[in-house]
Amino acid sequence: MPSGGPPLSESTDSENAEPAPEYCPPPMQCEATQLMTEARTGPPEAFESLFSKVRGGAFQAARSLVGNYEDAQDLTQEAFVKAYRARESYDPAQPFLPWFHRILRNTCFSFLRKKGRLRERSIHSRANAQDDGDETWEIIDTRVAAPSAGAEAKETTEVFTDALDKLSARDREIIVLRHYQELSYREIAVALDVPEGTVMSRLFHARKRIKALLASQVEDLVSGHGDLSKPKPKRRRGSK
Repeated sequence: MPSGGPPLSESTDSENAEPAPEYCPPPMQCEATQLMTEARTGPPEAFESLFSKVRGGAFQAARSLVGNYEDAQDLTQEAFVKAYRARESYDPAQPFLPWFHRILRNTCFSFLRKKGRLRERSIHSRANAQDDGDETWEIIDTRVAAPSAGAEAKETTEVFTDALDKLSARDREIIVLRHYQELSYREIAVALDVPEGTVMSRLFHARKRIKALLASQVEDLVSGHGDLSKPKPKRRRGSK
């Protein structure tokens, strides 16, 4: 991940902006697809290399859904095991990352459902959803902010991560897919099983929300409220 968090400099002034027709998958996407293709019938070393290269992004995606470091690690490992077992069913004509994210996502959802943290939205909520094709799930977030949150000096990356953690699971997921894993709109649509228009709209609103959070956190840091671990400077006697 680039220093300071993933860039959010793409144009967001239009929800209907089309992805560039000349889109070329990032090198990581191409390499992951090639390794998975080799792993279908080849030696296990190919899948081991694949695991080493993409596990970081997979962990970020799992954490965006379950919100817990240890659970995300376990679920990421479980999803890779499932992907390896299903390797012969993988279609080399399709990019690996969207295919794998569906496995990871289903693994996380199964976990959340068992924990009672995944529930269907009501018919009323679905009828009033802003995005066409919006999912009908809602994650009950039981995370508790660490006591030291806001009490440690934060670098830019940490500020971004803190803001990301404050978003809903749905917002976190789509930002991770776009800015950490660098998937195209079409690939995200495949991974989430929603129309591309929904991806654009959802990403547009998620960016707006994280930018608002970042602006608020930066304002707190500038005003001195963002680092409570440092004592306030004492006013000298006689100073105004």
